[in-house]
Amino acid sequence: MKLLDGKSLSIKIENQVKDEVKKLKDDCGCTPGLAVVLVGQDPASAAYVKMKKGACDRVGFYSITHDMPETISQEAIEKTIIMLNNDTNVDGILIQLPLPAHIDTTKLLELVDPAKDVDGFHPFNVGRLTTGLDGFVPCTPLGVMKLLAEYDIDVKGKNCVVVGASNIVGKPMAALLLNDDATVEVCHIFTDDLKKHTLNADIILVGVGVINLIKEDMVKDDAIIIDIGINRADNGKLVGDVDFANVSEKCSYITPVPGGVGPMTIAMLLSNTLKAAKANALAKKES
Repeated sequence: MKLLDGKSLSIKIENQVKDEVKKLKDDCGCTPGLAVVLVGQDPASAAYVKMKKGACDRVGFYSITHDMPETISQEAIEKTIIMLNNDTNVDGILIQLPLPAHIDTTKLLELVDPAKDVDGFHPFNVGRLTTGLDGFVPCTPLGVMKLLAEYDIDVKGKNCVVVGASNIVGKPMAALLLNDDATVEVCHIFTDDLKKHTLNADIILVGVGVINLIKEDMVKDDAIIIDIGINRADNGKLVGDVDFANVSEKCSYITPVPGGVGPMTIAMLLSNTLKAAKANALAKKES
């Protein structure tokens, strides 16, 4: 068994982004800018935003967080997004999810300029991903693909089972695998007999937030396990959706939690924001 070390790869990508940011600043005086919209006091969301800001600082991005109270109105958030769409110093806009129940999340995501949609959640970018065209791809599944590529794991022709069908992870994960010629099954809460599907998988990718969902008897010998889940166990320890201790004895590759997919998500946010900044700098140069 070999660990897929997302932490080490994320540091490598950060350093590459840092070098490209310096070059961008030297060439045109442009500093990539990321704006985050954070609504409410959810501790996990606040922690994620803090990590993202730290990563931006390390690579030399300009970053700003619009910290809003839980009771804020839909109209007020929309005004902020429109302002950020028009702000030439902002290349990427990230709306930290989940949002409070009274907020129309879909409407806000659709309001973000697709050229600044570094989370890849706008229907424009979702459509480009689905049809295999260039655009912004959601950071977590993009990070998984970068991690597989780093370890020379080719998904072409492989039987891949994606467990979880969210718009943020499961669906874009399946689309990326399909675009790279994998054979893909998507399982979810209504799937009958999950084990029947996972036992045939060369690669299992799971992200549903259920501790120990994937057990040893659900995995064939030498399978590749990508654990995208992140949960807080009763003892306070961070764990994934896979019974790591037992499954790791059986598989060929596995991502640890923490230190696997998580760091790659932030690395891809940096990569997407740099991509947006480069496109913006080119547009300014040509205008």
